[in-house]
Amino acid sequence: MKRAIRYLRFSQLGQSNSSIERQEMYTDQWLLFNKVELVDSFIDRGKSAKTFDRPDFIKLQAFIVKHYKTVDYLLVDQLDRFSRDAGEAMSMVKMLQKRYSIQVVSVTEGITFDYDTPGSFFRAGLQLLLAEEDNINRSIKIRGGLYTARAKEGRYIATSAPFGYIKEGERKERKLIVNEAEAKIVKFIYDSYLQNVPLYIIKKKANELGFKKTGNVALERVLTNAVYAGMLTVQAYKEYPGGLFPAIHEAIIDMTTWRMVQSKIKKPEKLRTIIDENIPLRGILKCHCGIPLTGAASRGKSGKYFYYYKCNSSKHNNISAIRAHNQFLNICELMSLPEKRIREIKDGCNASIEVEMKANKHRVQEKKIELENVQEKMFSVEEKWIKNEIAKETYDRWYATYDGTIQNLKQTIERLNTDQSKVFLVLENNLGLLTDMHSVYSNSNTLQKREFISMVFDNNLYYQGGIYRTPTMRNIFTSNVLLMKEKGCLIYEKKRDDFDIIPSSGVAGNRTRVQTSN
Repeated sequence: MKRAIRYLRFSQLGQSNSSIERQEMYTDQWLLFNKVELVDSFIDRGKSAKTFDRPDFIKLQAFIVKHYKTVDYLLVDQLDRFSRDAGEAMSMVKMLQKRYSIQVVSVTEGITFDYDTPGSFFRAGLQLLLAEEDNINRSIKIRGGLYTARAKEGRYIATSAPFGYIKEGERKERKLIVNEAEAKIVKFIYDSYLQNVPLYIIKKKANELGFKKTGNVALERVLTNAVYAGMLTVQAYKEYPGGLFPAIHEAIIDMTTWRMVQSKIKKPEKLRTIIDENIPLRGILKCHCGIPLTGAASRGKSGKYFYYYKCNSSKHNNISAIRAHNQFLNICELMSLPEKRIREIKDGCNASIEVEMKANKHRVQEKKIELENVQEKMFSVEEKWIKNEIAKETYDRWYATYDGTIQNLKQTIERLNTDQSKVFLVLENNLGLLTDMHSVYSNSNTLQKREFISMVFDNNLYYQGGIYRTPTMRNIFTSNVLLMKEKGCLIYEKKRDDFDIIPSSGVAGNRTRVQTSN
């Protein structure tokens, strides 16, 4: 009596288990009618037939290798249960017969594959090609439906909601709703990243706040996901373009912030710097050879630890952290501004803010007019579509263009309408700090100290010969640079292209550029 094994499969876990029961019934009938004994069954539930990388199919192959001498047939309900890739499937069924003398049988299609029989070979190949074509057509329909749902309807259709949202509603009515508790963590992640906080510290703080996502790139996925800006990233489909499309859910992050983060992420990554409050300048202060200084503790004879900054690529610098910090505090003290200068800055800033607010009001009016014009164009396209005056492809293309423009204009108007009163308040409360830069720096945490140095010296602070040096420094803090040099704190050497224009002389009134030195 001949013996057989059988392989049963369906592709979607959401399908009824009756699919397997039906396959069992048909294969049982074949076994009974042909008087063949069933040795074993292998079942893959919810597995695609695009590849043979399926748990029970792998077990099936191992079984054949071990027991092939006792098996004559491999039964399937239809050949597409076996595989939808015609090339791989034909290779597999030929190998099973040539190497193991096992024939593949499609019971409902009435095909017993026999490599030595041309008609059988042709029928099996035809069925597999038809199954593959059906799979391609189904895939096209699915991709088309996904494109429409995302690009045209703005629906987020993934199975699970991203961190910061929950999904509510049924089927087409389902959409993302902001989870306020998680949204605060998302905002914290974006704000911290723009403030140059190292990713490992952001992740640690976010985890403490309730960020439960794991994985090495969990944070990067949040920072690059357009969903948080109220947009969807859509792949191109046929002649329809891909890119960012407006979504129907509420944004957690404004578009400007999201684009700033994307621009920063695209820049080459710097080497990770471990933040240590004992050596805040590590990785930001540079040796005069251009290499960022490292920092570490060295144990003295008394057992006490002393911190140093040093250049690992040479022996140019090996600086006591205490000396370096005291020198920098002296620089900060000399950067402090007199009260008169503070009043001048305050008056000038207030005047500038007022001018900007007036300009913003004017720009808002311009943008509103532009918005009305674009909306009218969209209404015109919709009217032509209703009247069947344009093709659907033309309507879809122009609708996407106008809709994207409308969303950008609305965001611009919202930004320009932002209340500027907070700016005045911040100005009034904080300008006085500029009179005591020593305290500003001393009372800052390590991350703030690093950001302070980056902003004041534009990431160009060096150390050479026992003194700080820089070619770039905020003009507002340069009034005492000669005194800084005299006291051995800082030498400010302007870039060669930093010129002042002196009064003209001569009949022609020509101005002569000369380089100034400090």
